[in-house]
Amino acid sequence: MIIIILFVHYAQRRIVCTVRMIKNAVNMQTHSATPLTLSHTIEEQSLPQVRIAYFIMVHQRPEALKTLLEKIYTRDQFYLIHIDRKASSEITEAIQNYVIQYPNVYILESMNIVSGGFSMIQAELNAMEFLLNASKQWDYLINLSGEDIPLRSQHIIRQFLTVNAGRNYIFYYDQKFYRPDTLQRIQNHFTELTHRISSLIYKRDFMRDVTPYIGGKWFIFTRDTCSFLTSNEKVMDFEDYYLHTLLPAESFFQTVLINTDFNDIIVNDDKRASFSPPLIGKDNYYSKFLKFLAESNSLFINKVGDLTDERIIECVAGSYNLPLPEVNEIERELKRDQPGSN
Repeated sequence: MIIIILFVHYAQRRIVCTVRMIKNAVNMQTHSATPLTLSHTIEEQSLPQVRIAYFIMVHQRPEALKTLLEKIYTRDQFYLIHIDRKASSEITEAIQNYVIQYPNVYILESMNIVSGGFSMIQAELNAMEFLLNASKQWDYLINLSGEDIPLRSQHIIRQFLTVNAGRNYIFYYDQKFYRPDTLQRIQNHFTELTHRISSLIYKRDFMRDVTPYIGGKWFIFTRDTCSFLTSNEKVMDFEDYYLHTLLPAESFFQTVLINTDFNDIIVNDDKRASFSPPLIGKDNYYSKFLKFLAESNSLFINKVGDLTDERIIECVAGSYNLPLPEVNEIERELKRDQPGSN
């Protein structure tokens, strides 16, 4: 049933009449070695701040969503929440009753999100369409889980995006070169069922003249990018193919943007820190993670769960209103394996 619904949705998509110029993958990887961060000049500080639309996906822990929303909420921005259809009625009701107090917080029609399936991408495309139709007064879309935490205040996050206006942020690598172990995700035909991915798979050819990319599922996209992704005819070809791939949330947007005629600058960074301490050597990991937080210009920590370590809580609180440090993008590329990086 989900697959039928998805195909019907694709058939209804509108086609944009103009397509923007292409930036090849090499230019995208090498452009602007050092991105602009918060400037100390009066001129840049006086720029009108961009407005952000947040898309937050939730399936548990409504109290975590409340904490997140209270930290990122402003009256002049937009917030769209998706509650997984599998969530209990108690969780759904608690979230609905909480957000009703905010006039600029909306709830997207629920889908059943299947782990490893296209349904997550479909929910994000639906969110882009909803927000594009809801208002013309936002400039960037940021996707979050309900268990994320911002590392900086809204003023600092908005100022960063204002200074770097027009850039997209998403983590990506050439899949064949850097992650050949994952090629079976796209070289096999997978089918998303109601609650899982079918065990019946078979080989197929990848898209002709397309280079596959892989990365993470977190992004910061411009409004124009969202319009392109939801309305361009070429994107529909990628949707048709990636509908039957495994874990497309880690590769769909990367592959689409780098292989289509779209000229927004892609920065190879999703601005997220990931906290995942190992079972052995936790103390050493904590020390490195704190150092990473102090030196990086990440904007959020992903899925912190029951994060209670006082050192990290103090670190986040202490830097919450501080300007972002300048980060050399090339040097950062060489340090991808350090704690906290994706």
